[in-house]
Amino acid sequence: MSGLRFAYVTNGLADHRLDDALRMLADHGYAGVGLTLDHHHLDPLGPDLPRKVSVIADRLRDLGLAVVVETGGRFVLDPRRKHEPTLLSDDGRDRRVEFLRIAVRVAADLGAEAVSLWSGARRPQVGQGIAWRRLLQGCESVLHTAEPLGVKLAFEPEPGMFIASVNDWQALHDELNHHLFGLTLDIGHCLVTERHSIPQVIASVRDDLTYVQIDDMRTGVHEHLNFGEGDVDFPPVLKALAGFDGLVAVELSRHSHRAHETVPGSIDFLRGAQERA
Repeated sequence: MSGLRFAYVTNGLADHRLDDALRMLADHGYAGVGLTLDHHHLDPLGPDLPRKVSVIADRLRDLGLAVVVETGGRFVLDPRRKHEPTLLSDDGRDRRVEFLRIAVRVAADLGAEAVSLWSGARRPQVGQGIAWRRLLQGCESVLHTAEPLGVKLAFEPEPGMFIASVNDWQALHDELNHHLFGLTLDIGHCLVTERHSIPQVIASVRDDLTYVQIDDMRTGVHEHLNFGEGDVDFPPVLKALAGFDGLVAVELSRHSHRAHETVPGSIDFLRGAQERA
């Protein structure tokens, strides 16, 4: 089985300086990084953004790290409301769209493989039809920025959000019908939102799979766990991913205080599971 390209998402490295985090990933043999745009690593709304992006691009090249730009910063747009505003919000969704456009331009300057994004949750006052129209309009606006730059969008179904499952993503994908619109698949989420086994899910979306996030999870419980603490059977999952050429990124967003352990431990676990596969 050909080797997968393992990466690590920087939302799980929040206690490290970005340069230190990137060096640690390279030293432990990771092939890439999921770079979360946020205030502490690369602030998308901060001053002197082009220069900072240029410095990071040089550093990634020097370390031999590929990159996907992540847009899941919890309070990057609103310091009092987690993940708000979204593409569905009554107010402020234009700010979300502009943030995603910034992410696309950053991705182009970094030479990133994709920008990963999601829908957000639908609030009770927002009807189903209105939410759908807003989501389509927002995605189309971001694609308008992405197309001339050739930047792929990797859209992630997320438990509890408007686009929660692979079926939801498929409906959105079919409606947009754009060659740059692909899928971010979080392996753990499959135990929460999908009816089929994880290898079956992977097989069903293989042609549109752009980016993979990997973590352990208990069946039916949306909590990202360290490897070996949940119900995911990893050797069959990694076997199903064989030949996938995108990044497979560890996402442990609540483990930053343990990153000195989870960074080496995660890649050792995944390599062992890949060998068993």
